[in-house]
Amino acid sequence: MGTDRVPVEAFARFSKLSSPRLSPDGKYLSANAELGNGNYALAVYRLADMVQTAHLKFPKYELPVQVVWVSDTRLVIAKGRASGSLEKPYANGEIIATNFDGTQQKYIYGYEQRTRSGGLDRGFGQIVSVPEQRNGHFYMRQLTLNARSSSIYDVDTETTVYKQVVQLDTPDLEFVLDHDSVPRFAYGVDLDDNTLLFGNDGKGKWSPVSFDSVGGKWIPMAFTPDNTTTYGYFSQQGGPAQFVSSDLTGGNRKVLAADAAHAVEDTQWTAAPYRPFAVRTGRGLGQFTYLMPESPDAQLHLALSKALPGRRVDFIDQSKDGQVILLRVDSDRDPGAWYLLRRSEGKLRHLLTGREGIDPQRMGERRPMQFTTSDGVKLDTILTLPPGVTEARGLPMVLLPHGGPHYVEDDWFFDSDAQFLASRGYLVLQVNFRGSGGRGSAFERAGHRQWGTRVQDDLIEGVRWAVDQGMADPARVCVYGASFGAYSAMMAPIRAPGMFKCAAGLAGVYDLQMMKDKGDIQQSESGRRYLQRVLGNDASVLQASSPARQAAQLRIPVLLAHGEEDERAPLAHAKAMRAALTAAGNAPEWHTYAKEGHGFYNEDNSIDFYRALDAFLARNLGPGAQ
Repeated sequence: MGTDRVPVEAFARFSKLSSPRLSPDGKYLSANAELGNGNYALAVYRLADMVQTAHLKFPKYELPVQVVWVSDTRLVIAKGRASGSLEKPYANGEIIATNFDGTQQKYIYGYEQRTRSGGLDRGFGQIVSVPEQRNGHFYMRQLTLNARSSSIYDVDTETTVYKQVVQLDTPDLEFVLDHDSVPRFAYGVDLDDNTLLFGNDGKGKWSPVSFDSVGGKWIPMAFTPDNTTTYGYFSQQGGPAQFVSSDLTGGNRKVLAADAAHAVEDTQWTAAPYRPFAVRTGRGLGQFTYLMPESPDAQLHLALSKALPGRRVDFIDQSKDGQVILLRVDSDRDPGAWYLLRRSEGKLRHLLTGREGIDPQRMGERRPMQFTTSDGVKLDTILTLPPGVTEARGLPMVLLPHGGPHYVEDDWFFDSDAQFLASRGYLVLQVNFRGSGGRGSAFERAGHRQWGTRVQDDLIEGVRWAVDQGMADPARVCVYGASFGAYSAMMAPIRAPGMFKCAAGLAGVYDLQMMKDKGDIQQSESGRRYLQRVLGNDASVLQASSPARQAAQLRIPVLLAHGEEDERAPLAHAKAMRAALTAAGNAPEWHTYAKEGHGFYNEDNSIDFYRALDAFLARNLGPGAQ
């Protein structure tokens, strides 16, 4: 590889345009525009000639997190704020509207809302849906500042007049509307993470749905065009979600797509009246199950998938007549690109590339594999091979634990960290340890109160498996992770002394008692209850499972990097870890980044960190595969 290595910048820089959405008439395209230095805009283009018709600039660090066309010429936008790369930009509850040409801009809702007779209190707004016949209206979920209820409003984006459609005396519920825009179901979780479901009898009377009567956890998500049958997700005994159809009570259930060990994903939808025509099942790329195999959508999707082998085809938007389709194509080596397809032409027109610096031909293969733990549990892994390597034999390896740890999983698709490390010649191992998402609630709960013990053992046994298979060189293994992955990067070597040559952590949690006392999670009642569920209150267990309290046992080179404005894992975590390592005679390599949160939004900082990580691994593992 040598001087021919892919530049660090390719893994840190994103394209300036992203997240396109298609207008209902198929004539316009909106896209998020990154302007640099924390500035963002929404751009609108006329597809006939790609002339820009609007450029709506946002205040610094603010950006669109949800964009919906409410008519052929009008958009509604939910605003958010840029955060670190470990967290997606978070919505701030503000909603605005604009025409395709930037005229008739209106502030719809948010904390700057001016209350008036018949108006709404200030609060948090979320776009729920739009009428199937787009008429300039949308349906908004309202969360008030002291929410004790959940509400849906019909909002006219021209006049900003609101009409309440429903209100339920349970907070934080998501609503499911039928084809006539009538709210029929509402779902959510209580403070103890128990799933709640309420149903509407069609006459405005709402009642809780008993999962015992249904026979498992059932979340309806959509309806057949006549509104008599639902499509949704069903799971039994904490297993992975199946895609099912049923009547409005959850009865007469039919399994449409399922996998014994993994939840179904990537539902594909027709044009209005919206119906699911395919869902993806299985590990890795998996395969699509076509629910309407004779439909033009299913046949087109199948033809595209065959024409683009090894890549996922995802229908993002369709015009209201179904003749224009916006779609995205990606894979394990390709971070994705967006295309336009006109059925009358039958060919793809390239629109945007997600990561212009990434050449898929120079990326490594990602292989889904499995191993069995010492207590008999089968765990999924992803192995990323260095580019050009077809068989892993005795390679230097980096264990890459994911963050979360709960509700998160490592999947087969493009992963910047894994591909960066593979580009440097390292075999990369990712393990979906107990507590990870994608396999149902029982598997997720199996990681509760096991952060420093069984979860780490799953990672350690994954390394042993890779070594026993002859894929990894046992004398050349390091571990790197971010957030909870950084916690594991410190904790796994403590639990398995002698296994790792070095450890690197970015934005890590290193003291579990500190996690319960500091940071944004514990600032809400639901967050405090989450920490209680997953960590418990036993002080001795928290201390034994905290790398900063066990740093004397960490006798390998350590790199610590952290954003100075991290609210999820405050800088105090990294400082405590550094102080404990220094007191033990093992001062770490130290990198902090001003004006950064839980990860990086500044690409130059991301580049700086990748370079530091590259040099750190090279010093401790030696050269990667050539």
